[in-house]
Amino acid sequence: MSDITYRRRDLIQAAAASGLASALPAWAAEPPPETTRIRLARTRSICIAPQYLAEELLRTEGYTDIQYLETAAGSTVAQSLNVGLIDISMGFAAVMVEQLDKGASFVVLAGIHAGCFELIGTNGVKTISDLKGRSAAVLGLGSAQHVFLSSIAASVGVDPQRDIRWLTHPPVEAKQMLAAGKIDAFLGFPPDPQELRAQKVGQVVLNSAIDRPWSQYFCCMVAANREFARRNPVATKRALRAIIKASEMCAADPELGAAAYLRQGYPIHAEYARQALREIPYGHWRDYNPEETVRFYALRLREAGMVKSAPQKLIAQGTDWRLLDQLKRELKA
Repeated sequence: MSDITYRRRDLIQAAAASGLASALPAWAAEPPPETTRIRLARTRSICIAPQYLAEELLRTEGYTDIQYLETAAGSTVAQSLNVGLIDISMGFAAVMVEQLDKGASFVVLAGIHAGCFELIGTNGVKTISDLKGRSAAVLGLGSAQHVFLSSIAASVGVDPQRDIRWLTHPPVEAKQMLAAGKIDAFLGFPPDPQELRAQKVGQVVLNSAIDRPWSQYFCCMVAANREFARRNPVATKRALRAIIKASEMCAADPELGAAAYLRQGYPIHAEYARQALREIPYGHWRDYNPEETVRFYALRLREAGMVKSAPQKLIAQGTDWRLLDQLKRELKA
């Protein structure tokens, strides 16, 4: 039996577990997608596992050319959406807000899950305020880690531009430096925190999946290139539906989501990947308010000096919840 057959069988079982079995066939009442090609981001972050799992669902939605494209080195998902390298993708909410403030050419469509980042500190960093005058490793300036930690620091009166010494390193190097005591803090996305916890490196200062207020807002949201969404409204809705359904399946069967991620070939310990998928709060795309998420991060990033626009301006210019509202009615639990 082929791997594709196994995946389709598992998808059907997961759909039944999540209450979406009736939604698996292509939606006959809708017109076909205006395009059969769809390009999504491929990144090391396991948080976007639903869009890997969505590959077979996208086929049921009428797509025949499904591409997962690696974001350029030093580039975020939001930046790739902005330049049209990808058509639709999950990505970190705060970075999307920061890019919208710069006039980005994408539109935010929905939220998928709440927090997943963890701030790991050495013995000298036990609270957010302890970051003042200390070093923190992030993937790059402007990266999701840098933007998020800046917003966290600003929320407690630490100036991210003057009070933190930023070091840019790939996660593998940053984890080694943290273990060796060469840096004071590291903000990681799954499965890096799971690995550090298992190895008893440092202590968790903040876990955005459980610590308020961060846990009350979306972490990953779905956005589409603005021109793609304008030209292909049916295709955009179908792609969004596939990603949302896949996120429900990750909630119902985390092993299925972990397997979809591991097939991407990233050098990650399989057990850390499975643990991460069990811990990420999928299945809540109905429960949180995506507009409030945009407003929340706009305010936090204004405090950090990284956003100038008022939240309502960013919401008016950079979001569109109409497809989400339709899917909430259609994908009833």
